[in-house]
Amino acid sequence: MTHSQRTSGATGPEEAHEAPGEHVPAPGPPAAPEGGPVGIAVVGAGYWGPNLVRNAQQTPGLRLRWLCDLDESRARRVLGGYSTVRTTTSFEEVLADDRVQAVAVATPAASHYRLVRAALEAGRHVLVEKPITTDADEAEELVAVAERHGRVLMCDHTFCYTPVVRRIREMVHRGDLGEVQFFDSVRINLGLVQPDVDVLWDLAPHDLSILDFVLPPGVEPVGVSAQGADPIGAGRACVAYLTVHLSSGALAHCHVNWLSPTKVRTTMIGGSRRTLVWDDLNPQARLSVYDRGVDLTPPDELTDAIRHQALISYRVGEMVAPALVEQEALRNVMAEFAAAVTEGRAPLTDGRAGVRVLRLLHAASRSLELGGATVPVGAAGAGPAASGLAAGPLAADALTDTLTEGAAAR
Repeated sequence: MTHSQRTSGATGPEEAHEAPGEHVPAPGPPAAPEGGPVGIAVVGAGYWGPNLVRNAQQTPGLRLRWLCDLDESRARRVLGGYSTVRTTTSFEEVLADDRVQAVAVATPAASHYRLVRAALEAGRHVLVEKPITTDADEAEELVAVAERHGRVLMCDHTFCYTPVVRRIREMVHRGDLGEVQFFDSVRINLGLVQPDVDVLWDLAPHDLSILDFVLPPGVEPVGVSAQGADPIGAGRACVAYLTVHLSSGALAHCHVNWLSPTKVRTTMIGGSRRTLVWDDLNPQARLSVYDRGVDLTPPDELTDAIRHQALISYRVGEMVAPALVEQEALRNVMAEFAAAVTEGRAPLTDGRAGVRVLRLLHAASRSLELGGATVPVGAAGAGPAASGLAAGPLAADALTDTLTEGAAAR
């Protein structure tokens, strides 16, 4: 595919960038009809593609035009017998259609760079599954290409669009919890042991994308340490503990595990005022907010009357479980993508969010190699050899062979 050839000479993006939701250069042609839906094509009909198809068809701001897959019969089965959406095995045919203003890429991560870059340079907006690429430097290039062409580049960090995570972000940014003191998440279950990635690259992207999404302004990761084990001899880490050092001095900790007989999905964020607990497996009370914690009396506030008492006091208050409307996260993803395109703004999880998560993963992989040493964010190698992904470049003529392989199980 000529559109998928890598173009040399790309420059990296500048350090300064607009925050998610701010204005990006106004989209140029091909543009969606004024007041009409954005024409979109989905590339990849494997594991995740059918979910994108279903939600694109149910999003008023989008109109699905194409489903591209090397197995056209599979694409037809996904669409059903009465669909007017066209199918093709040719990505070039998709990009040649002026009715297509946007492309959603749901192919193996090794093909993301070539497909996303081809779409951006053809003037299309892009929604891409995580990870944005397997190489952090290539991810930076994609951000630069999107900015240069005035296109929206959005990462499908699906959990960030759940009502509970949106509420958590709102509470943290509003200061309801006070100063964030710790972040602790557990994502464990039995399997599936992946053939091409370790447990960090399979499960931790969810928690790292949530961490990136909810952190308050001015607080960012500065270092990563990780420890892992392969007790079953799978040839890759099946159990891992990841610690992210934050610029505020707080720690974020993630536990991921393929070998747990029980499934656990919890996240706890502790603040100086309140602590929240998110249990994703409890639909009756996914989010609980506790007015409980530890207070320390500042030395300058001590009086002779209380100087003999302990400086630490324990606060035991009420627990509140906020009411949350159940919504499909991927529907919110597609709605945000459509809104970002039509409004000419950056999405909540833009390309730079994808880069930040990718650099955390590379740092975690490098830390594993160093036996758990803390690795500064951005100091780790950027390529697949420094990650938990299978090494080796994807040849141009092999791109079509991987277009429809199943994405890593979520």
